[in-house]
Amino acid sequence: MGRFDEGRSAEGLLVCLRDTGAIAGNVNINSIIRGRFQNGSLGYASFAPYSGRGYMSEGLGLVLRHAFDELRLHRLEVQIRPENQASIKLVRRHGFRYEGYSPDLLFINGAWRGHGRWALTNDMHGIVPDAPHPTLPDR
Repeated sequence: MGRFDEGRSAEGLLVCLRDTGAIAGNVNINSIIRGRFQNGSLGYASFAPYSGRGYMSEGLGLVLRHAFDELRLHRLEVQIRPENQASIKLVRRHGFRYEGYSPDLLFINGAWRGHGRWALTNDMHGIVPDAPHPTLPDR
């Protein structure tokens, strides 16, 4: 019996302050699917007392460059609760487009909660790799 493994299905990255190395937050690229999809799902969190100071915006910008240039993903998605205005502002700042609302999407605090779906493609972000990921079919 063999094992089929196309590589890692997630990347976890820390957002650190340059001067002190303190961890200001994290960004995860989860559920990386290759082949025709070349997609990942983003999750992130800012840690107090660093929230609202621009660190996550700078960190997310670096993660987007990594995802589109190094990992050669075509698309990233993020699901955000409608009341989370800070998160919505963050993804809008980086050019994500709103694609709709999914009721009962994630189980949070004992109940299924609806989320807005946001997405960004490499060409929307202006980073298209010289060569596609090797798992992308020719046709």
